[in-house]
This record gives sequence, C-alpha cells and structure tokens, in this order.
Amino acid sequence: MIKIKTKEDIVKLREIGKIHNEILRTLGETCLPDRTTEDIEDRAIKLVEEAGLRPAFLNYRPKGAIRPYPALTCVSVNEEIVHGVPNENPRTFKEGDMVSIDIGLSDGVLVTDAAVTVCVGRCSKEKNNLNWSTREALYKGIEAMRPGGYVGDIGAAISFFVRNETSFSVVKHLSGHGVGYSVHEDPFVPNVNKKGTGHRLVEGLVIAIEPMLTTGSGDIILLDNGFTYATKEGAPSAHWEHSVAVTDEGVKILTGD
Repeated sequence: MIKIKTKEDIVKLREIGKIHNEILRTLGETCLPDRTTEDIEDRAIKLVEEAGLRPAFLNYRPKGAIRPYPALTCVSVNEEIVHGVPNENPRTFKEGDMVSIDIGLSDGVLVTDAAVTVCVGRCSKEKNNLNWSTREALYKGIEAMRPGGYVGDIGAAISFFVRNETSFSVVKHLSGHGVGYSVHEDPFVPNVNKKGTGHRLVEGLVIAIEPMLTTGSGDIILLDNGFTYATKEGAPSAHWEHSVAVTDEGVKILTGD
C-alpha cells in the first residue's frame, strides 16, 4: 500500500537527509587503500550516534531474508552491487577499487535512504566512466519526475540514457522503492520501464531512486551471506541513490546538499 507523507513529514525528512548526505560524504572520503569495509562501518556508527539519529538497516529483516541485516551500512566492493555486509569477512580496499556505500537513517519515526559510489585512489578510465554514468542516470531519473506523472517515467529516462549514451548495462531485477515510514515501501521503482506506466507521482509520495550499472551483462547472483548481490561475471558495478519527494512545489531531493 502506498503511504503518503504529510508536508511536515517531508520537512523533517529533508532535515534528516541533509545529515545523511554529510555522513555519506565523510564515509566516501574514508575509502582509502588499506582501509577495510569494517572501518567504514565503525566510522558510520560514530557519525550516526553523534548526529542523534538511528540506523535504519541494522537488524532490519527484508521480506525473504534468512536473518536480520547485521550492520548499519551496506559496503559493496567492485563486483558487489548492493548489500555488501561490512563486518562479516571484511574486505580491504586496494588502489582502483570501486566502493558503494548505502545507509538508511531514522529519527525513530521517519526514514531516509541514499547511496554513493567512490573510487579508492585512482580508478581506471572505464570505472570512472561507469561511476559518472551511474550518478548521471540517477539525475536523469529525477529530472523525469513531474507531479502527476508516473513512476514508469523514471525508469524510462534511466534506461534511455544508459542505452543511448553509455556502454554499460542496467543491473537486472533490482529496483528503487518507496521510503519514509520504513526502509522499503510501495511502490517499486524499476530502473527499466515504460513512460506513462506505473503509480502516479502524487503529492506526498516519497521514493528512493537507485540506478545500478555494470560493465557486464546486468545478470546478478546472490552470495552465500544471504544479502549481497554481485554481478554474475564478476564485472565492476556502481550504485547511486537519493530519497526524493513529490510536493506541491515540485520534486525535491531529500538527501542532497
């Protein structure tokens, strides 16, 4: 069921979102050679506590999961697309790695969700292009949103951009979603879709838009930990995400600067 947010909710979500953005920026700057995924988790715990907020992912059990999620952050490296578990078998960063950091934050009532991908030191030209293209795809999706439009407009814009202006593939089967009162809400927000289809973009709708691109085919596998999705061929991937609201003044990015 679609959960519409009030104007007051959206104001508060924007306040949380500004902090969310600052924390992600700090965590991205922490991705250095010889640091680990667990270092990012530990730093995030301190930053969220200092901000007076709560982790939305920790102990969250999504539908179909075999257990609650065991960390505050999702830290996914190279071929890992999303939901990399940072504190179980931590990975050490090397020069040229791509690292995606995804966190959910809550004030106890409301939830924001956002992610960034950064390069560790100097990345290859291909990886830099992949990262730029994924971020650009996110903003193409946001730019396609209009009050009274459709969820399908977002995926149509993302897939059109990727297909016509990049050499990369949209990751299959993973999508964005509603957010605001819980981590995952209706509607699904696919990254490949048809314009003019899906749920209407009505005032008070808050969604997380999150394109994921790869240099590979877009096919995915689920790793043995039960959470982490990776590219089937081991190809690098990138992930960018914002929480976005439809308001009477237009579309607002809640987790941006």
